[in-house]
Amino acid sequence: LQKFVSTTVRPTLLPYMELYHWDGCASFVSDYLTVEPLKSPITPPSSLYSPTTILKYQRGNCFDFSVLLCSMLIGAGYDAYCVHGYATREICTLDETLELCPLLRKPQEVPKEGMKKSSNKYRVKPPPDLHSKFELQQEAKKKAETEAAQKNKEREEEKELEKPRRDPLYGLRVHAWVLVLSGKREVPETFFINPFTGNSHSTMDEHFLGIESVWNHRNYWVNMQDCWNGCKDLIFDLGDAIRWEIMLSGSSKPLQLLPDAEEEKELSDRDMDDMQEKEEDMSFDMPPSWVAPIQISPREFETRCSQGRKVILYRKAKLEKWAPYLNGNGLVKRLTIYADLDCTEVVEVREWFKNREDMLDMREVNKQTQLTTDYFSPGHLLNLKAHTYTSLEPETEHTMEFYNEARVDGLQKRVENANEMTEYFVGRDDFLHVRHMEFGKRGKKIHLAGTRTDINSQPIVQIKERFHRNLEKPADEDVAERIFLITEETIHLTYHLKDKYITASKKDFFKASEKDRKGNEIVMTPEMCITYQAGSSEKEKKLLHLYKLLQELTEEEKRLKQQVRQSEAEVLNILKIRENEETAVKLSVSIYNTERNEKRRQQNEAMKNTMEDELPGQKEQDLDYLAPYLIQIGYREKMTKGQALRVRDDCLTDFKRRLIDKANIIQARFEKAAEELQKKDQWFQEEKNQLSAEEEDDFLARYSETMFHIHILALRLNREKQTAPQKYLALEEKLRRDPRLAEHLGHA
Repeated sequence: LQKFVSTTVRPTLLPYMELYHWDGCASFVSDYLTVEPLKSPITPPSSLYSPTTILKYQRGNCFDFSVLLCSMLIGAGYDAYCVHGYATREICTLDETLELCPLLRKPQEVPKEGMKKSSNKYRVKPPPDLHSKFELQQEAKKKAETEAAQKNKEREEEKELEKPRRDPLYGLRVHAWVLVLSGKREVPETFFINPFTGNSHSTMDEHFLGIESVWNHRNYWVNMQDCWNGCKDLIFDLGDAIRWEIMLSGSSKPLQLLPDAEEEKELSDRDMDDMQEKEEDMSFDMPPSWVAPIQISPREFETRCSQGRKVILYRKAKLEKWAPYLNGNGLVKRLTIYADLDCTEVVEVREWFKNREDMLDMREVNKQTQLTTDYFSPGHLLNLKAHTYTSLEPETEHTMEFYNEARVDGLQKRVENANEMTEYFVGRDDFLHVRHMEFGKRGKKIHLAGTRTDINSQPIVQIKERFHRNLEKPADEDVAERIFLITEETIHLTYHLKDKYITASKKDFFKASEKDRKGNEIVMTPEMCITYQAGSSEKEKKLLHLYKLLQELTEEEKRLKQQVRQSEAEVLNILKIRENEETAVKLSVSIYNTERNEKRRQQNEAMKNTMEDELPGQKEQDLDYLAPYLIQIGYREKMTKGQALRVRDDCLTDFKRRLIDKANIIQARFEKAAEELQKKDQWFQEEKNQLSAEEEDDFLARYSETMFHIHILALRLNREKQTAPQKYLALEEKLRRDPRLAEHLGHA
């Protein structure tokens, strides 16, 4: 049975947040379906399958991909059309071996305005350069020319290797893709979507060579424009009858461009009436789609790829995708980057994970430096954000980043190797932002059985701390840096610079033994402290003050030693926990995922069976909707007919009021959301010229969420209006059959 091609499109909005946006729909279609080539590369198919059939078998040609994607986009509110046209061999055959992987494309950098250097006439002039500038320029020029020639030669050789083979069917290969017009869903510019890859393309893209026709669920348009220059010169105003010939002229179609005022004056009212009558007579509405409702189960949406795995080859890269929970370690995506076009020498491997209890999100492995970097989502047991390492063994190079907001000490980053450790802090009350520790060589290692730590830890040689400026203190009393030389028993203090000074105040303490050999305390002497006070007019501090300061610093040194040992222990603990997490990977399952949460499902079934065994009549008792009304009339065993009618009427009245209140609440929320949307739109129209690109993207994202919320409220409101009469009649019938009322309501 022949059917019009437009009836194959079935607009559908699926209940998944990701499929409310065009990129989510395109990504799902490209991942879920397997590509089948056309029987003839230069001829369109003689028939089209329905989107439901395509979803069932998970395979199809470019027309099948486009029809399914177009149905989902129209359902999501986009002005989308299926396109029948011509494209290059690489597009038609899904050959991406010469394309750069989308994950490797760098975003365009916004050039920053350079800071203007303030000229200072008192600045010391540099010594004169006695080298010949001409000779240096000639040498640099010659070197640059040699390097440029070498790079050009390498670039030409690489381009020659990457150059696609000549296609004898160039310009004849049939392809189908999706056209999205600007306007709806805040789409700023018309663009194409290749359904095979899910990527968007400009209408000026050289890979698309021409268009024969476009269609949606309402109409069909034939392109009357010349495609000698591909799609670059095409104008996508489907209301222009000269450029696009419409199939059903009286059907719903895009609005044409408004005519000029002079042309409007030339048309009299009589001519307009005649034209409208003629159009009404000639109009023909598109028949409804014959396609069954498009449905995708949660398991199908989650699995996506055929058999749960998909491999895509790009230029010097390979991308692998897996369904969640398919791999035991939670791996869902892996990108392998190669150094050559033959993909033999691996340079870097990037892996993405999902649903891991250790919150591991991504891993980068540099095969050249053997450095591994793990990235974690918020929520890790130890507040880890990133971890760079070559091995999980202690006393090797490690760089750990933390979510400092979740830590009491404000630690943001820790860098450690065999002899040094540096910690970086943020937002501390004591203004500490860097702590650097140096360690010496230890003696013989004594291992405890069953542990990884040593009894004799590395001796601490030096502890250096740096502080931000505390504006509540004078600059010459606010410490900027303090250095504890443990082995030399020396403490260096450097204070912040005072205004209009170029040198900072300093204090150097040389600690002698606190007690001599006889046990007597040593008196503080001027030789034990060297002080430099910025500004000669400042008076030196008294020895008593310096002695108290030395005592405080000595106690602080003891505390810092303990803190360093705690940091070492924390590093060992982190490495041990990370090793255990990698050895026995655990995946988390949401409590709402009833299919995978076997433990939760068994608990619910056991609880349900227990309640059914112990309280067989509890369910009916809990659902006794007449109980409140029977209590009011003092019901015991029997009631009169008047009491029965009163109970029925009160129950129906309350139920009706409840339905009305529910509908009113949804209506109020709908109106409030619509009002907020209108205010947002008005604010955007007033402020759009002053917004940055990030602020505009953020507004559009929130605008789309509000539109989605309004759409859901509208669906709920319509459902309530449709089901309310049915619910009322069902309750009335239930009351009629209730054994306590049936005697009096059987003939009422």
